[in-house]
Amino acid sequence: MLEEAERWLTRRSWSVADRPLSALVAAKRASGASVSVVLPALDEEETVGEIVAEIRRELVEEACLVDELVVIDSGSRDRTAEVAREAGARVVHRDEILPRIPAVPGKGEVLWRSLLVTGGDIVAFVDADLREFSADFVTGIVGPLLTEPDVDFVKAMYDRPLAGTAGQGGRVTELMARPLLNMHWPQLAGFVQPLGGEYAARRSLLERLPFPVGYGVELGLLVDALHTVGLDALAQVDVGVRKHRHQDGQALGRMAAAIYRTAQLRLARGHLVRPELTQFERGADGFEPRTHSVDTEERPPMADIAEYTARRVA
Repeated sequence: MLEEAERWLTRRSWSVADRPLSALVAAKRASGASVSVVLPALDEEETVGEIVAEIRRELVEEACLVDELVVIDSGSRDRTAEVAREAGARVVHRDEILPRIPAVPGKGEVLWRSLLVTGGDIVAFVDADLREFSADFVTGIVGPLLTEPDVDFVKAMYDRPLAGTAGQGGRVTELMARPLLNMHWPQLAGFVQPLGGEYAARRSLLERLPFPVGYGVELGLLVDALHTVGLDALAQVDVGVRKHRHQDGQALGRMAAAIYRTAQLRLARGHLVRPELTQFERGADGFEPRTHSVDTEERPPMADIAEYTARRVA
């Protein structure tokens, strides 16, 4: 299996420089494919505007590569929605989408619902907390889907510095996701950033996949894409350096627990480990336990949702 991953690494790993923007625009025009970019956002007023403005200027107005740019606000308490709208995005609140199914907190929930309010044949997801953002993050992940007919799912790869030190970001990736993938899905061992929030896929694939509602969504989609379309339909593109807000250690612990649960569910359907995580904080009387629930819900493939099917037919 690892040999298969190594062969894949040479065949399905590219640099953003391999596909100039002009070539992507020509390929898009020839194929007739439409492109949607989705930013899931929660309290990201400091960064979402710059990201939206860069994508709109470079890829909507100048290059005509992106057809729609949508920010899904999952309940921000700051000016995220206002800033994103002023920068040129269409903003939709999570709770306005598919109201008959009450929304739950979580990134995966937002990504799943975004399929109902976008129309692109290719859907690209970009996190809203990126700093020093470059449009390369979008062109990199969209490029193979426009130029390689047999590629269905593309992840961005990049350096992730932490406190100015190169390669030290992505702590949950190195401590949880990468060991899980190497041990249980070695075909995916070649992915440099399996948990990265920047990736794109054909709608025809995304609508067939279940979406974990929380932090496990990236691992879940990657593993399920492997089993749905095969390794050769997956790819990754180097887009440089990713700078963003880093979580504290306890938040990372909760992320790791959700990712483990997502993997465990895929390894043994129907048998869940304890869906809680206890952490400790020092209080006035010593260390005090804090117990958090771990995401245990997944949304079904969007193709199974009547409202989505009706919208596609219409």
